[in-house]
Amino acid sequence: MDVNSTAIPVSAKGLSKTVPTADGPLSILTNVELEVSQGEAVAILGASGSGKSTLLSLLAGLDTATGGNARLFGADLGGRDEDGRAALRAGRVGFVFQSFQLLSGMTALENVMLPLELANHGQPEVAATEALREAGLGARLHHYPSRLSGGEQQRVAVARAFAPNPRVLFADEPTANLDAVTGEKVADLLFRLRTGNRATLVLVTHDETLARRCDRQLLLHGGALEPRS
Repeated sequence: MDVNSTAIPVSAKGLSKTVPTADGPLSILTNVELEVSQGEAVAILGASGSGKSTLLSLLAGLDTATGGNARLFGADLGGRDEDGRAALRAGRVGFVFQSFQLLSGMTALENVMLPLELANHGQPEVAATEALREAGLGARLHHYPSRLSGGEQQRVAVARAFAPNPRVLFADEPTANLDAVTGEKVADLLFRLRTGNRATLVLVTHDETLARRCDRQLLLHGGALEPRS
């Protein structure tokens, strides 16, 4: 799939999301405007329930908007079905989730190899091994998630996200389930790898320390984004 290499990697214009409830339609996001430049790190903050994770899902094409549009690499996500959005992301977009999202029946190595195989990488095992060693997990390649600590599982998730050398990384509360010391180590890894491959980072977090490491901080309030003062 052709991708415009000069386009803004992540953008939204008039992006809105409304969901049905027993009491009628509930507006979660209203006319969100956003542009994230190549290589920029942006933190999105806001109260619990403000719609931060919903916004991240819309920007990544994991969910569909009810108004406006989100674009990846200049391509309108709203004009593509689920397979089309997945094809646009393949090898170009990485994800780190709060709950790790590792497959329990796969080893650390197999978990990291999976997105590489889906992106038709020429040497998925070599690239996955290198990513895990970079994450300090060279001795854990063949361990299943149940044999890894929470911090180790999140480092596997970070390695999986960066192994395909993505242009964009979306991270949803990547340190929320970790203690302060472990969370700081995961954050260090996240930003070190992000700097190494000059990836664009869009980060949702409650962690003020993590947010301050980003180039820009935005507040989601009342369904809209505004610069954080």
